[in-house]
Amino acid sequence: MARKFRERFKTLNDVFDQFTIRNLFVLGSKDHFVEGTLSPLSIGKEANIFTAAAKGEGRRVVIKIYRLETCDFNSMYRYISPDPRYSGLKKRPREIVFAWCQREYRNLLACREAGVRAPLPLAFLKNILVMTQVGEHAPAQKMKDDVPKKPQQFFREIIEDVKKLYHYGYVHSDLSKFNILNDNQRPVLIDFSQMVPMNAPNAYEYLSRDVENVADFFRRLGVKIDSEKVYKEIVAVGTKKV
Repeated sequence: MARKFRERFKTLNDVFDQFTIRNLFVLGSKDHFVEGTLSPLSIGKEANIFTAAAKGEGRRVVIKIYRLETCDFNSMYRYISPDPRYSGLKKRPREIVFAWCQREYRNLLACREAGVRAPLPLAFLKNILVMTQVGEHAPAQKMKDDVPKKPQQFFREIIEDVKKLYHYGYVHSDLSKFNILNDNQRPVLIDFSQMVPMNAPNAYEYLSRDVENVADFFRRLGVKIDSEKVYKEIVAVGTKKV
């Protein structure tokens, strides 16, 4: 299996090093995806994204592989070190990436518990995260590339998810047009590695920034939005302790 991975993706040396190939082999052997079905989907600022067939007819998963050599470790550490869940993390590049990957897995689980529309995490190992694919037949596109037909309604659904997340005790911290998918005209939030609990430093600043980033996109579509009013609406729901 490892040889097949290397042959198929030999040009992606920053992702498919021997370490990553071994871990892909482990995840594949546990039936998290079907051998030989990986297909490149996108390249993010921290990770390379692939889709793959899952066990079961017609099902597909998304595999997110965090790069081990070209990540911005300092930026990652600035976000993760104040998180009370990772207070003992040492500033070692690989440990930071592994914690970052685990953190997204845990954050996605929290999203599901909060009732937020987000991918379902299936497994993680070191720098690899496996989750359900958003989109029944093909991967859903980012809303910047698949502009909502009813922008005001779409915006309100996003804010409802931000409220749910806040009430559950978290803030996404990096919400924008780049990490909201349009799944059959309904928003799905993605990229949760930066999500922090509301008792972390700067959490409320991140919440305000999230609101403004999303509002800016929808204002360009003609939606009238008062960011301060939306922010107050969110915090008015209250948040539980985490």
